[in-house]
Amino acid sequence: MNNPSSFWRERPVLVTGCTGLLGSWLTAGLLEAGADVVGLIRDDVPQSQLARSGALARIRVARGDVSDYATVERVINEYEVEAVFHLAAQTIVGIANRAPLSTFETNIKGTWVTLEAARRSPTVKRIVVASSDKAYGAQPVLPYTEDMPLHGLHPYDASKSAADLIAQTYAHTYRLPIAITRCANLYGGGDLNWNRIVPGTIRSALQGERPIIRSDGSPLRDYLYVKDAVRAYMLLAVALDRPDVRGQAFNCSADAPLSVLEITRLVLALSPNPHLEPVVLNEAKNEIQDQYLDGGKLRRAIGWSPQWTTEAALRETFAWYADYLAHG
Repeated sequence: MNNPSSFWRERPVLVTGCTGLLGSWLTAGLLEAGADVVGLIRDDVPQSQLARSGALARIRVARGDVSDYATVERVINEYEVEAVFHLAAQTIVGIANRAPLSTFETNIKGTWVTLEAARRSPTVKRIVVASSDKAYGAQPVLPYTEDMPLHGLHPYDASKSAADLIAQTYAHTYRLPIAITRCANLYGGGDLNWNRIVPGTIRSALQGERPIIRSDGSPLRDYLYVKDAVRAYMLLAVALDRPDVRGQAFNCSADAPLSVLEITRLVLALSPNPHLEPVVLNEAKNEIQDQYLDGGKLRRAIGWSPQWTTEAALRETFAWYADYLAHG
């Protein structure tokens, strides 16, 4: 279980959302393991890690929207896909608040379209669906465990709650070989959504500017390095032959929550400008105060645990952004 490389050799795999942060690194991991990767891409993202790493040139690209059933069905069948990693989503909370319909279309409809196409395909043997810790909404007890209800009340949170429940429906009603991941906040090189705390703080620090904190700095969150998440996804997909994994949801967490101010100060301490002080705006809306996960179920199921310390992961992340901002 610690080395899934031989399992993936020449296996046809579809990755939706392959140009995103997780999708870019997961695609690279699958390629390294020898998989035959198909990426469903709607919009070109030349700045993505997928493109910058050269991985884009090594996969088979299918053009189209994940919410278009004919497109997804065609791709799964024409490429004889055996494994599906469904990551495609609109992931920015602010965008979801301003324009919820596109978020619902991608995150909810895109999920049922992908799962229905997979259900009707004779080749698909394993599916991992990316949910989120946000699917839980606000809960009265911390940390969140997988048996808690899904209770998203804001547009992004609700879209992930709905997608998660749809995935459970297909797993339990149609016996589709699905595992659901509910990851903590991912960070790592390639995230170009600068309003997120890690890339935004790194960019500010590298440019000698004070980073912006939209909240009051106190909200607690999990932060998980993207390379650790990739390993969890690949191990979980391999384990889908097991009945105790099929149809299950798994939190994916480093089990080390930090406040927004703490993660900001950690980033600044590793920067060329450690003397910078953040600007605390205290104006964030529609965000949950404290949210962190219990990752014990995933650890017990597949023996996964994070391989990077926060400091080592942030150093790697810093190096990626220093190169990106210097060379584009």
